[in-house]
Amino acid sequence: MDCSGRFGVPVPGGVQGTTGRGTQCSGLGDKVEALRAESAAAAPEQREALWLRCTHLKKLIEENTNALHALKKADEPAPVGNYSQRKEEEEKLLLNLSQQLQKLLLVLHQDKVTKNYPGDEEHQKGPRAEEENEEEVSEDEESEEEDAEEEDEEKLLDSPDVRECVAVGNFDAQQEGDLTFVKGEILLIHDKKADGWWVAENSKGERGLVPRTYLAVPKEEEESHEESEEHIEVVDETADGTEIKKRTDSHWSAVRAIRENDTVEVLTTTGAVPAGFRPSMLFQLLEKGEEFRASYYLQPELTPSQLAFKDLVWNSERNTIHPRPTRVCLIVTLCSCKMIPFPGTGVRVLSRHVRLCIFDGSRVLSNIHTVRATWLPKNPQTWTFSPRVMGILPSLLDGDSFIRSNSLSSDIGILFELGITYRCNLTGDRGELSCGWAFLKLFTSSGIPIPSKMYELLLSGGTPYERGIEVDPSISRRAGSGVFQQFMSLRKQPVLLVKVKSPSVHSKDILNFLPETLVGGICYIHLLVFYRQILGDALLKDRMSMQSTDLICNPILATFPQLLDQPDLMDALRSAWADKERTLKRIEKRDQEFLKSAFVLVYHDSVFPLLCSTLLPSYKWAEEEVELSRWKVIHDFLKRSRENDSVLEYLLSSGNTHRAFDISELAYDFLGEVRENNPGQ
Repeated sequence: MDCSGRFGVPVPGGVQGTTGRGTQCSGLGDKVEALRAESAAAAPEQREALWLRCTHLKKLIEENTNALHALKKADEPAPVGNYSQRKEEEEKLLLNLSQQLQKLLLVLHQDKVTKNYPGDEEHQKGPRAEEENEEEVSEDEESEEEDAEEEDEEKLLDSPDVRECVAVGNFDAQQEGDLTFVKGEILLIHDKKADGWWVAENSKGERGLVPRTYLAVPKEEEESHEESEEHIEVVDETADGTEIKKRTDSHWSAVRAIRENDTVEVLTTTGAVPAGFRPSMLFQLLEKGEEFRASYYLQPELTPSQLAFKDLVWNSERNTIHPRPTRVCLIVTLCSCKMIPFPGTGVRVLSRHVRLCIFDGSRVLSNIHTVRATWLPKNPQTWTFSPRVMGILPSLLDGDSFIRSNSLSSDIGILFELGITYRCNLTGDRGELSCGWAFLKLFTSSGIPIPSKMYELLLSGGTPYERGIEVDPSISRRAGSGVFQQFMSLRKQPVLLVKVKSPSVHSKDILNFLPETLVGGICYIHLLVFYRQILGDALLKDRMSMQSTDLICNPILATFPQLLDQPDLMDALRSAWADKERTLKRIEKRDQEFLKSAFVLVYHDSVFPLLCSTLLPSYKWAEEEVELSRWKVIHDFLKRSRENDSVLEYLLSSGNTHRAFDISELAYDFLGEVRENNPGQ
């Protein structure tokens, strides 16, 4: 393949690059169209050959996409106007073409599975296929009907009479003036601009620009215009090739944001996952940045005046920080998940887990905490958790979590989202799916806290912003109309069992040293308390002046929050401290100042050198090889440190290398780390 490294990079449909120079690949678009046409009319024995051609063609497109990504403006032999805009347009065309091939690959793969099991109805239909056969409609008629429906919806959406629209996908503001919204949210349209960016207002009264292609007509509005359909069919126009008209800035990242939605749609269509599965909302929030991570909430919060710390106050009588009682202080134990649908063929599950956070029905009010589940191959629909993590058992498996919040919201509760991290065997795409969610409200309508007991929570499908969606609708469809059949159907619905209780007086005294808003594992509370006490010493007791904003030289303050995002390093510190505690005398355990100084030494001799080691691979979620490799490095390091009773031998060894020194390893900049006061929390 001849890709010249210029804007002659091939684009779908034979479109040439910005400079007008095509390559041998410029006919990829025609090849894809030809392949789709052949696949529609191909005999069963021709499917395998078409699948191979489709795989080869997708590889060619990926190679050209990579070449386009590596292309720089300086590579052009002559000046090119609107360079970035043209490059993004070609990227979008290549991505659209790749998505078409991906859908075709999955369809052809499903046909191969059907061919391999000609007499097995379950394999032919897939694990989530409908049990009832629908009336067959020819492809041409289907296409004509879809085109007519899309045209009618387009006209209705653009009609001046339609002022309310529903979002068909999540959209994050790309620049100042844009309006962020989530799928299912209702928006009031004030101005329908010709460039496709409309002025909209959400339920909170916030206004901004939104892309027209993320909007659809609500069901009620459509019915009022004499639409005969029973439900709205959400069509992602961007994924189907409709271009978002550009302003002077770039919104290409918004197009990329819906790629995972397309993958899930294909997996649902082929029966690989139930119809109620969605891309994980909480995982997407975690990927956005630090705002929903525990490391962010561990930092002190400023008062509204920003002249003092809200949740970090010095107690001169006890020579430590003041405990901070909160409105919500609970222990939540994940017991088990039952009847969770198991993904079908073609999807490899890398992790099963539950993500939980404080939620008020519209906003996430805390960090997002993750607990990994275990399961047995004999019963993959049941997930279990470790109620108490002791010894070297990973903290990621700790089913006991603490919940702290001072939010005054009457609707505050705990949002649980069951999720799987998966990899598509056919395409290699990796993603995170929500297998259902549940919301446990913590106060009754009269403001009374819910009782401490076991709760069986029925899981809902879709996202927390959608209502009335089942995780697996086929269960209800298979149920008969009788009372007994309905009862049996209810028993097959996925549920989450959690136990909620108030902490003991001793546990509450310890928890009150933590920030007012935080969710985390019970097994490392004592480590968090050490950090907060050392933080109080540095910011409130030892600082020369309360007006001083100088950097503070303290390796623990500078690096400890990183451990919350790397649970295996938190386990290493937990293990090292447990070894140290076993050697302490009873009188030493009662001396808080002695314990803090001992903790500092343990930290320096355990995880601090590992954070800077080049031997430790970067942490990656749900990558088994990386996790095993990291744990081997951590285990060997801790073993050598114990044998030599110091880390000095490891640091001076010629066989160990460390990253170049960075001042951020030692310097704590509290002005850059503190959180501003959020009245909603």
